[in-house]
Amino acid sequence: MDQYQYQGQDPYQGQPYQGQDPYQGQPYQGQDPYGDPGYQEPAYQEPAPQQPAPRRPASRRPAKQTRPKKRLNRVQIFVILAAVLFAAGYVFVSLQPAKSKYGTIETGLLGAHYTGDALIVRNETPYESESVTSVEYVASEGKTVTRGSTICNVFSSGYSTKEMTTLQDDRDQIRDYQLKLIASESAYDARMDRVNSDVLVRAREVRQIIGGAQGNLVTEETLLSTAITARQQYINSKYSTDQRLSRLRDDEQAQQQRIDSWTKTYVASTDTIVSFYSDGYEYGLTLENFSEFSPAQVRRMINGEKPNSGAAKTKTTIYRTITDGEWVVLALMNDTSWNPIVGQTYVLQLERFVNTQVNATVESFTRSGGELLVRLRVEASVEPVLYMRACTITLSDTVATYKVPSRAVYSQDGMDGVVVTSGGTEYFIPVQVVYTQGTDSYVTPVTQGLLTEGLTVLLF
Repeated sequence: MDQYQYQGQDPYQGQPYQGQDPYQGQPYQGQDPYGDPGYQEPAYQEPAPQQPAPRRPASRRPAKQTRPKKRLNRVQIFVILAAVLFAAGYVFVSLQPAKSKYGTIETGLLGAHYTGDALIVRNETPYESESVTSVEYVASEGKTVTRGSTICNVFSSGYSTKEMTTLQDDRDQIRDYQLKLIASESAYDARMDRVNSDVLVRAREVRQIIGGAQGNLVTEETLLSTAITARQQYINSKYSTDQRLSRLRDDEQAQQQRIDSWTKTYVASTDTIVSFYSDGYEYGLTLENFSEFSPAQVRRMINGEKPNSGAAKTKTTIYRTITDGEWVVLALMNDTSWNPIVGQTYVLQLERFVNTQVNATVESFTRSGGELLVRLRVEASVEPVLYMRACTITLSDTVATYKVPSRAVYSQDGMDGVVVTSGGTEYFIPVQVVYTQGTDSYVTPVTQGLLTEGLTVLLF
């Protein structure tokens, strides 16, 4: 029993605790600090984990009442739609690349086009010679020579350069002996001094022109040759009795005659174009017999087979003469179902000559072996086809035009035209619009020759 006794009033009155206590309602069995003999010390128990304090429920507020949405009327919808379309259009236009301000003139053909392989026939005559050693060309290649002009000198097999060397040696001896005779003169010869002075003056003028001075070289060379001839004639007449000089003259003349016997000079019999190039077709393909060839024969000639000419194999073609103003085209067309009209004129364009177009008239045509052969006659300059034999062609059944962007056509004072710009200068050229297709217009100039392919035009 505890030595201390509780002196006050016991709230439990010494009775066991009957209420709910921390020990789950069991009677208290431990040692009572208040002197209860039945008190027992309770065993140690782990304290229960501390429970979190209960959360206070969120206060509920009454839901906020929303106003009903206001609908757009038709006017507002239209305004919004217009604004969206305007913004979209602005963005589209701003993102578009800027349109070019310039265009280029091109050649254009309207109507049906027919293509094919062709053979050119010219009005030409070949000239040939046997045993040719060398040729001295006098006329210019591809140029027109007048009647009586020397075309070339042809040297035969009996000729050699040794003969010309011998002739030059004879002339050198004559020159040296003449100088010796002139130097031996003691008396002053005014005429000799004058002819010598003329030669020296003309020779100096020729040298100055060659060095870059202004003047006509051809004229000065002619004057120099005349002065030399005049001096030679005076020397021959002054020393006509000198036997040594006479013997040297005879040797020179004999050697010149020897060379002339092996030399043939060709001259033009009429005004004509001269060419020193030949392909072998000139003998068997002429303006007189071109209509006699079948489509199969023309095809073989296009492929490189030369016509039967009957020319001697031992002879060499020296040159050919070509008459200008007329030529013929033998065309094997790709479209064999085409029906050309005899006598109708078509626009003819040749390969490699894009800027050259001529009018060609149908002479005749033949169908054979799956080929369509059309014979066309051209009345135009022969120079574009001077060295042309086989080629491809395009025929058009309408006039040739120029193709320009439609934006290039500009109306001024009631007249259509294009504004050409060149070197910072702009000028208006009236045109006639033949046809408009898509963004291109086909036009022809009112005044021929003012428009050419490649010119730059303004776009509007």
